[in-house]
Amino acid sequence: MPEPNEKLVQFPQESSRDVLTEVLHRGAQQMLLTAIEAEVDDYLAARAATMDAAGRRRVVRNGHLPTRAIQTPLGDVRVQQPRVRDRRPVGERETFRSAILPAERGGRRTGDVPVGDPPYLRKTTSLEELYPWLYLKGISTGDFSEALQALLGPDARGLSATTITRLKAVWEQDYRGWSQRSLAGRRYAYVWADGVYFNVRLEDTDNKRQCILVLMGATREGQKELIAITDGYRESEQSWRELLLDVRARGLAIDPELAVGDGGLGFWGAVRKVFPKTREQRCWVHKTMNVLNKLPKGVQPKAKAMLHDIWMAETTSSANQAFDLFVATFHAKFPAATACLAKDRDVLLTFYEFPAEHWIHIRTTNPVESTFATVRLRTRKTKGAGSRLACLTMVFKLAMAAQKTWRALNGCQLIADVIDGVPFVDGVRKEAA
Repeated sequence: MPEPNEKLVQFPQESSRDVLTEVLHRGAQQMLLTAIEAEVDDYLAARAATMDAAGRRRVVRNGHLPTRAIQTPLGDVRVQQPRVRDRRPVGERETFRSAILPAERGGRRTGDVPVGDPPYLRKTTSLEELYPWLYLKGISTGDFSEALQALLGPDARGLSATTITRLKAVWEQDYRGWSQRSLAGRRYAYVWADGVYFNVRLEDTDNKRQCILVLMGATREGQKELIAITDGYRESEQSWRELLLDVRARGLAIDPELAVGDGGLGFWGAVRKVFPKTREQRCWVHKTMNVLNKLPKGVQPKAKAMLHDIWMAETTSSANQAFDLFVATFHAKFPAATACLAKDRDVLLTFYEFPAEHWIHIRTTNPVESTFATVRLRTRKTKGAGSRLACLTMVFKLAMAAQKTWRALNGCQLIADVIDGVPFVDGVRKEAA
């Protein structure tokens, strides 16, 4: 528990925080102090049996480190970390490192024994991440200081607009390094490809509409990860071919088992040349939209339900029956709609030859689409990125942040079977005769 004379920080009367925020701040500080004290108690209890010749404990409390302020999204929180003294011989000593208040990197050391007290972390990780997210989610550089003051209070530090300017330069370096990283030894069972369009304010009229090409993959462990992000000329075959040749040159030597994308001919023309062994799966969301666009609005609800029956069927046979029914139902009056569907029959049903647990992931390009919903939100708020490089960098940073929360594929243990070429029929593993 906190020391009896330790007082919680008082807010100035002129603070812009309301009563609720002040209560939250006080509660957060009290919880933090309690948690730190409990952490030290546990550390000491684990070493309580370490005694010297006189029967005294060698690892003991030794007062407190100086009180420091840590910036958090609730404002400055003042903390005092208990000091721990280790009186064991030099080769046996440990330095207490709080998991709640991690020390900054680069502390001074003599051999294996840290010298002096470790410096406190001055800003929480959540606040460090708040800087780029405020910018990337729509706060312009000029409004940055005002936005942070509203969150952190009028006395918050480090609110200069140049913070974002410096960060953007770092992000550009991060993107360049990431886009040149080695892919040697990487193996992807599935890849998803899509082109996402953004407005770029400072380009000439012909180049204001920027296409970002995105390639994602599923690893042998079943994790989804970004493979490549680059800008292209629309979704042309040449642009996609350049991207695929680049990832192959950086070490992606083995063809993925399956590629998932919309009907854009550019990607498919490129993937057949660069990864000729890769199977093709058309995105059912894109195909559904394309078919419905060729039907009157009054017919669309029925047609959408019938399309749903195709790709939600449990077997290839049932899917083909539903497919034939759709064509027979609408062909006479709406031949353009049925032709749009029928021309891709084979590549719309490829997923049946892969594990049923993976169908939810490989029937559509949703892994790409859902990720870039936040990116589109940013560009709508700012009326487009300022330059092509700024747009590309913004897409990269948001996508990398989103990647941290992506969940593994269902049935990820089956990825190894897919990579090893084990056959599946209607989603079920086909056992050897």
